[in-house]
Parts: sequence; structure tokens; C-alpha cells
Amino acid sequence: MEEKILDMAVIGAGPAGLTAAIYGARGGLETAVFAGPAAGGQLLQTMDIENFPGFPNPISGFDLMTKVINQAKRLGASIISEDVKDISVCCSPFKIKAGGAEYSAKTVVIATGAQAKWLGLPSEAKLTGKGVSGCATCDGFFYKGKEVCVIGGGDTAAEDALFLTKFAGKVYLVHRRDQLRAAYILQQKLKSNPKIEIIYDHVADDFLGSDKLEAVVIKNVKTNGKRTLQTPGAFIAIGHTPNTELFKGKIKMDDEGYILVNDKYETSVAGIYAAGDVCDRVYKQAIVAAGSGCMASMNAIKYLEMK
Repeated sequence: MEEKILDMAVIGAGPAGLTAAIYGARGGLETAVFAGPAAGGQLLQTMDIENFPGFPNPISGFDLMTKVINQAKRLGASIISEDVKDISVCCSPFKIKAGGAEYSAKTVVIATGAQAKWLGLPSEAKLTGKGVSGCATCDGFFYKGKEVCVIGGGDTAAEDALFLTKFAGKVYLVHRRDQLRAAYILQQKLKSNPKIEIIYDHVADDFLGSDKLEAVVIKNVKTNGKRTLQTPGAFIAIGHTPNTELFKGKIKMDDEGYILVNDKYETSVAGIYAAGDVCDRVYKQAIVAAGSGCMASMNAIKYLEMK
């Protein structure tokens, strides 16, 4: 098996990983991004982005990430369209197996992201990015004066519902149980907001529409009765799962699987850094991920300079 030696290996090709690669390449490091079969991360599913600096007009997630990929390539970073199958972190250089080859890397930036938890309905998958979203702060702006619904009952769902009232004319909060799991103060804010209608004991049963969402069918879990909400926007807010399976037992994580980092974005293993949603439990924004990718990469460069 051929072995290639890298100064920096970036695992993941969303905003965090590609920004880390840009800074690594500009810092003179032999840098490679293990992007998997589709570089770009979760933004590939976002139709219009209006909150990324530098774009006065909306840009699709695909177009934005294509520009960032090309920028990384122009600066000298290699894009490897393979998933990492295994990584050894016992000592530096770290060993990475991907696509039938083995690589050695003096530093690693983990930027594998996190996935929004989905309901698993076929119609949900069909309309994701076409009215069905996992990010209220990303897409809420597009529903000014319209009715939207949020699926979930925890803190994330409550915060999303409250956030959406800034734009939407009405927000339905659909929860499968007869009481919310959100913090008491959030529940009080929900109940006092005239724009919010909480629908208990219901689950999303179907998403209607061909090219874009037109309505959400919800079902009463006690009676099986159904109700149709005529809404062009549905936000799934049942949590996120960090993509950290590859690193379990090798790098310290919290109880939910998010990688723990210090103020330099360094993990529990010296020379290995993490950036973006894989270590961010709060913001889940492209610009935040890019910023953390920058900081992780700059600290990795300093780490190498001091060795």
C-alpha cells in the first residue's frame, strides 16, 4: 500500500474543513482534504444563502462551496474524494487509511460536521432544501409573513419557533407528546407569543408538494386523526448527531459525541484539531465553522513550527 506524507490532513470538506485547508496551503503546508464522494458538506442541501459575508445577492450552497473548493485547489490543497476508513492517533505522524492508500500526517484537522436528525419520511427527503429544512436560522428569513411549522419539543425546537416569529406570520410547533421538553422559561415564552400555536400529541406524517413544500400532514398519536397545515416551510428540530464515529475511543468527546477542544481548537491528542459542527453544539452556522477552521489551521501551523 502506497504511503503519502502530509503536513496537514483535513478530514471533511464543509466550510470548516476547506477553510482549514486554505490556511494550511497558504501557510506552505502539504495539505490534503479527505472530502468523501461529495465535497461541500451540509451546505450542498441549502438552496439560498444570504448570511455569508461577501455575497450581496443570495447564493446557493452548491455554488458557494464550489467556489471555496476551487479556492483551496488554487492555493495548492489536494482534494481526495475518498472517505477516511481508519485513523491511528497513538503517535505522530498519524496514520490515515482512505481509498486503498495509507497516508501519514503530521497534523490533522477533524471537520466531519454534524447531521441534523431527520424523521425518515420519503417525502421529507424529497423536499429537503425545497421547504423542508433543518436550520431555522439559515432559512427562516425566506418565510416573511407566511405560516411555517416546527417539528420537535426540546430547547432547539422552542428556540427555532421563537426565532421564526421574527419573520413568519404564524408558527405551528408540533410535538409528539402532551408536554414539551424545553426549558420552563422557553415554554413560557412560547405560550405567551401570539404567533405560536403549540400542537401536542401529533407527529409529522407526510410532506406534500412536487417541486416545493405546499403542506404538512400531521397525525394525532392518540386518535390517528390527521390534520393538514398549509405551509411552505417546515423545520425539523429534533437535534443533531456529530459525525464522530471514526474517532470514538481515540479522542475525548462529550456525552453526545461532540469532540472536546481547548481554546486553540486542539483535541485531547496533541497535533489533532477539530473545527466546525463536529465540536460546535450551539451555532451550526457556515461562517462560524469557517472561522473555527481558520483558527484550528493557524494553530496547527504554529504547532509544526515549534516542533
